[in-house]
Amino acid sequence: MISSFFGKTKPINYIVLGGLLFLFYFTNVFFGLGEQRINEVIPLEMLLFAVLLLSIFMVNQIVRTEKATEANSYAMLFFLLLLISFADELVLQNVIFSNFFLLLAFWRVLSIKSTRRVKHKIFDASLLISIASLFYDWALAFMLLVFYVIGVYDRKTFKNWLVPVLGMATILILSYTVLTLKGSLDFFREHYQFSLGLFTTKSFFQVLNIKTFIYLILTILVAIAVFIRLRNVSGGKLLLLRIVFFIFLLGTGIILFTPADASPVLATFFPAALFLANYFEAIKKRSIQEMVLVGCLVLASTLFVFHLN
Repeated sequence: MISSFFGKTKPINYIVLGGLLFLFYFTNVFFGLGEQRINEVIPLEMLLFAVLLLSIFMVNQIVRTEKATEANSYAMLFFLLLLISFADELVLQNVIFSNFFLLLAFWRVLSIKSTRRVKHKIFDASLLISIASLFYDWALAFMLLVFYVIGVYDRKTFKNWLVPVLGMATILILSYTVLTLKGSLDFFREHYQFSLGLFTTKSFFQVLNIKTFIYLILTILVAIAVFIRLRNVSGGKLLLLRIVFFIFLLGTGIILFTPADASPVLATFFPAALFLANYFEAIKKRSIQEMVLVGCLVLASTLFVFHLN
């Protein structure tokens, strides 16, 4: 029943997923209030909720436009389940804003496969990643993704390699101008710290908690299973999934380099959701699909309850 409901993309799917996000997100906000009053936090929390809701819908638009999955709602469902499972990550407000711009950048990067207006797409992606870095410094590492995709699709055009620099320079100049007018030029020095938790902590699990470690390992195993299944499929989708896997590897690298309480696990949810959706689509028996989805829902809800406690 659940798999059949999300097996198509209809307006009701958006409403249900939006309702679930609202329920879990504001339950999380309510239990995390402490001594704060609800009216003090509600404007910012409503904005964060709107950003997360748009992120879920954007995931669906990306996979549909780029044909990364079949015509269903599984990708945004798994994205939501990951948000619920890692509700403790929602306190990183800047990461939420940064991830929104990264999703837009990923969309532009994946659309380069059409080989039309390549320079415009490279510039847009570089611009969006630079904006994302204004919220979270390590987001700048995803600029490697832009260069990787240039090497994959159009490496012979020398001008393409210069466009990302132009995109970064544009945001640098604009932000420098705004900060000069505000007298806040210290922002660059204070913000772009690029903290290295891997080299400043004594225990590996101070950098990567057990839940995140298991999540990353399982996602890699699912990705490998998807690649094995699609090894004989036409190169277009396989190449797209390789780019998505590179996004996941970059996100994992950032997680490994940053302290556990500041790791942008959220940045890996898009590629993880996409691989989970592709793996789920490969399950032919409806009864097994139902069991898997129910299991995922129960697991996500359990992790959420443990987080509240």
